[in-house]
Amino acid sequence: MKIRRSLTPEEIAESIRLKAIYDQRKSAAKAAGRSLTQADVAEACGWSGQSAFSQYATGKVPLNVEALLKLAKTLDFNASEVSSRLMSTIASVQPPERIQPSVSMSDIKPWDDETPLDDDEVYVPFLQEVELAAGSGRFVIEENDHSRLRFFKHDLRRNNVQFTNARCVTVRGNSMLPVLKDGATVGVNTGKNSFGDITDGDLYAINHHGQLRVKQVYRLPTGIRLRSFNRDEHPDEDYSFAEIQEQQIAILGHVFWWGMFAR
Repeated sequence: MKIRRSLTPEEIAESIRLKAIYDQRKSAAKAAGRSLTQADVAEACGWSGQSAFSQYATGKVPLNVEALLKLAKTLDFNASEVSSRLMSTIASVQPPERIQPSVSMSDIKPWDDETPLDDDEVYVPFLQEVELAAGSGRFVIEENDHSRLRFFKHDLRRNNVQFTNARCVTVRGNSMLPVLKDGATVGVNTGKNSFGDITDGDLYAINHHGQLRVKQVYRLPTGIRLRSFNRDEHPDEDYSFAEIQEQQIAILGHVFWWGMFAR
């Protein structure tokens, strides 16, 4: 009997990122009146049945370069977002002309606030915690007039995000490791900000009595559950509807994008 080896922490993080991307694409397809099952993904990748994709997405089998590139094409994401480790091996094992176009690098174009927006670009502002008064200990969530990112309009449209509903949030702390590091930036669709919009397990930005948080959210019969990826240090938080009111918990929006430095 063949014993399957345990995945490394890095390989587990890759499977978590893959599953999060699939869940986002599935939610977007549902909002557009379509379905996207694991069997659909497997078939598009040329695999029989859904088990192949399921094993990659649940961390039972580690991703490899071939599978990652097929999934990146099928689910329309940059393969490096899931595994920079695997993508770094391509150049060393393939001649340049055989590298997939989907992982090619383009020149970085510097810009600042004085650089005009292209026709297909839009500024997305950041949300931040702002203290109401010195020493009061109370915070509110407001837009930061000095921080913003550029997004392509077609990328927002593809993710069913209205330009005016897009905001960015900075993740603080280690509660969302290994998927989101301290200082990671996430894009938030504030058009999905009601409890009825919640898709169990998706990431949401939350206003918790003036504290800006990013968590997985689940609906419960009695309220909601906030979950961290780093559950060893940050256990689940369950709040009843009464506690949601008392602690002033509000959904700011659904997380549709994230980015961060490797270190």
